[in-house]
Amino acid sequence: MDLALVSRAFDTLRLQPPPKLTLLEAQTLSSAHVPPFPPDMPVLLTGVDSRELALHLKDVLLAYYPDSHEAMFVNGNGTRNTVISELDSFSNYSTTTCLYLPSLGEGTSFESFAEIVAHLRAPDGCPWDKEQIHATLRTHLLEEAYETLSAMDENDAAGMSEEFGDLLLQILLNSQIAREEKEFVITDVIKHIYDKIVRRHPHVFGDVKLDGVKGVLQNWEKLKEEERKKLALSNAEGKKENMGLLDGVPAALPALTQAQEYQDRAARVGFDWPEIEGVLDKVREEIEEIKAAQNLDEVTAELGDLFFVLVNLARWRKVDAESALRKTNLKFKKRFAYVEQGAKKQERNLSDLTLEEMDALWDEGKKMGL
Repeated sequence: MDLALVSRAFDTLRLQPPPKLTLLEAQTLSSAHVPPFPPDMPVLLTGVDSRELALHLKDVLLAYYPDSHEAMFVNGNGTRNTVISELDSFSNYSTTTCLYLPSLGEGTSFESFAEIVAHLRAPDGCPWDKEQIHATLRTHLLEEAYETLSAMDENDAAGMSEEFGDLLLQILLNSQIAREEKEFVITDVIKHIYDKIVRRHPHVFGDVKLDGVKGVLQNWEKLKEEERKKLALSNAEGKKENMGLLDGVPAALPALTQAQEYQDRAARVGFDWPEIEGVLDKVREEIEEIKAAQNLDEVTAELGDLFFVLVNLARWRKVDAESALRKTNLKFKKRFAYVEQGAKKQERNLSDLTLEEMDALWDEGKKMGL
């Protein structure tokens, strides 16, 4: 890094070097997909020597910054103010060209968010947050996960942005508690999933050749099977624990999601119907067995079997069973609300309507797209 070049850049900008600054050679971002620095700090990129590099920098920076974010080119001829969306419109690229980006603003980096979460747990933090442990946050994690799913089901972009943040808070809060208990720290969490992603994608980060999505999923299961074997051999007591293919599926998952995950994993190793007709035949078979059931226990068992095979049908049709049922639940809720409103408009109690009258209102709501 040419420090004299950096000094000249700030002299040209007529700025004092800020107390916090990310300083990078632009070429180090040539293979990046996202900025490798926190956007709440100002950035100086040196050596923007071509339009091609500037175009790539624009794509990388737009992963974090809005297209209207201010930017300044600096070289021997002075400065030029621009915005990120127009980085490739400069005309004097050279090895001495620098690009200065002001901070995106307070609270826009992962590190700043981790800091305020740690502050919540500090002696001068929040009394409620300081009292929490992993067990007390379990319900909140589950609630936030379901609220996130709801925003996803409604394709609510603003809602998803908010709910993903709430979900991230739960991860960081639990990680902060773990740090205080000397269990692990957030970098352990990140490093673990980083290594796992690299390890399980040898077709992306290595030289393994795989045939399409099916090949990727089959190889994924082989890699996880090897990981389970290694875990069994390295447990504290030195015993060979036999972890099965399905043992890694969380017991707390919703039943439809759990069933689909079981079936997905079994299918990846070849335990599956050869054609979808076999699944459809099984649906018909289970319906007949429900008709033949003689008591509550039998009906319960046969309905469970039917639910399971319907999930399998959803899997074959590449439908997420849990999401499909949630959408139908939401549709039912909206249409039934329309029936309730119809009763109110008639100044009648819902229970006073006949089934035929409720069906008529239901059909009206359906025609309205509810």
